[in-house]
Formats: sequence, C-alpha cells, structure tokens
Amino acid sequence: MNTVVSTDQPGLIDQFGRRIDYVRLSVTDRCDLRCSYCMPEGFKGFEEPEHWLNFDEIERLIGAFARLGVRRIRLTGGEPLLRRNIAGLAGRIATLPGIEDLSLSTNATQLDKHAEALKAAGVTRLNVSLDSLQQARVERINGRDVLARVMTGLAAAQDAGFAPIKLNMVALRGTNDDEIDEMVAFCMERGFVLRLIEAMPMGDTGRNAEYLDLQPVKERLRTQFGLVETALSGGGPARYLGTPDGHFNVGFITPISQHFCETCNRIRIAVDGTAYMCLGQEEKFEFRPLLREACSDAELEAAILHAIDLKPERHEFREAPHKILRFMSMTGG
Repeated sequence: MNTVVSTDQPGLIDQFGRRIDYVRLSVTDRCDLRCSYCMPEGFKGFEEPEHWLNFDEIERLIGAFARLGVRRIRLTGGEPLLRRNIAGLAGRIATLPGIEDLSLSTNATQLDKHAEALKAAGVTRLNVSLDSLQQARVERINGRDVLARVMTGLAAAQDAGFAPIKLNMVALRGTNDDEIDEMVAFCMERGFVLRLIEAMPMGDTGRNAEYLDLQPVKERLRTQFGLVETALSGGGPARYLGTPDGHFNVGFITPISQHFCETCNRIRIAVDGTAYMCLGQEEKFEFRPLLREACSDAELEAAILHAIDLKPERHEFREAPHKILRFMSMTGG
C-alpha cells in the first residue's frame, strides 16, 4: 500500500494505515548528564554543529510536516535546553499553521532559567526525567549529582504555569524499582503525572540496563491505590491509570512487555535532519541535503511522503535486542 494523503481528513497515512501526526524533534545530541541507559560516560561521537539543522531549516521542515497533517511537535535531545535560544525556536514552531501542541522533554537541570520563556513562547507541556528521589541514586543513574537542580527546575516550571507536568521514571530492576511507591506518593503530593518506562535495548547502554517488566507493577499499583483506566493522553504511547477523582495519573510505556506499534503515530528527527521511522529499526531518511540544496516545497513534501512510506510495521526489541547500535541520544528522545 502506498502512502496517501486523505482528502476528507488531511494527514500522513503510512503503509499500515496508521496516521502519523506527531514528530519528536531533537535540537541537540549534547547532554549535561550521562544516564546509564542512554549515553555512556566518555562518549565522544557527537554530531558536528555544522551538520545541525539551523532554525530556518527546522521551521521550514516542520512547516512542511504541518501542511501534511502533523499536529504535535515535541522538542527533545540530548538535552534540548542546551540549544542556544531554544525559546526562540519554540516560538517559531508554535506559530506555524497547523501545529496544535508543542511540548518539550528535559532533564530539568537548566529548567529554572528557561521555564518562563518557554511558556511565553508557546510550549504547552513538559516531560521531566527523574529516575529517583535519592541523591546517591540520581548521581549513580545520571552520572551527576543534580537532584537539587532538578527540584529547582520543577518548582520554576510550576511557577511558570505548566500543568500538569509529567515525570518520566525509567524503571530499572535492582536499581530504583523499590522506589516506585515513593515516586507515586511524591507525584500525588506535588500534582505531577508519573510515567513509568521500560528500558529499551538501544546501544550498549540500553542493553546493559536492568530491564523491568512493568505489567506486574501496573497491576500492583492498580490494586494498591485503587486506580482505574483513564483516557489521559499526550499523543504518545503511554497507557494510563488514575485515581477515580482524577487527582493523580500514572502512565506505563511498555515497548517490551506490551508494545504499542499498531498505534504508533510518530517519527523522530535527529539534530542533523535524519528522520528515524522507528526506534527499533534502521529505516531512515535524511532531510538535510534537500534543505541545503534549496529544494522546492513540493519536493520537500514529496520527500516526507516517501519517508513515511519507509516506516516499518513494528520494532524487534524482543526478537533482536542487539540490532540497534545507536544510542538513544543519537536518535532523539
């Protein structure tokens, strides 16, 4: 089946009938942390800055995606707040016709300096990585003692009016799995949405992570806290449970134990303009050459249609865990 754009409901439809309306855009592959499941200490394989898409190129590319039906954009990295004038870029994307939701994923170490500007620029939602509430564990998992800075960033984000804020916790067997209840209580008290994530076997770091099956955790939390199914969503893969009064929600991102490939609505664009169709496969398309050769809008849109046609049916994290050599930070979070 060929990729088509529906005439009665505009959008990108891949060859498996999935509507692609969500782009995760990496604005840098740099990060100030070295999380054990993401980027190894001493990693030097960063993209050369001259290969990064500049803001004009990003705006043009995202504008083309928006004309073809993409409605959600998430700014990622690496750590996106390390990209100079990130709020300026956010403002340019937020005003593009067709973009309805602009969000950002961050480790929050720089968030106190950027929260107000991001909110004013049009960022509507934040996801913050926080794998532990214990200082020593944060240092061991993230490679830096940054817990106090993250807490300061979270407070600044709430003061700036971001709500709800989602906290992403990669659940690691034998490392922080005994802290899940404490994280639930913390999020309940502070008004955060918690999202528990299974580690993915990407690069040596991901394969060496202590994978934890979240299905038993989900059922235990359901019973322990009286949680029920909820329709809360942010356009991503999380399946949510919440308290009946709606005060607290917890999402489960389970690429291994219960994959969500049949409903996948997203692609990732790396900082160099390479679009990755799936985290667990190698299909990709490079937009930078087209953009730097002054392609026409029609050529750019045709390239997007071709890229979407490359999207595979599903990943093979279970069947081929050693398949993907690139690290998560190289793909975009």
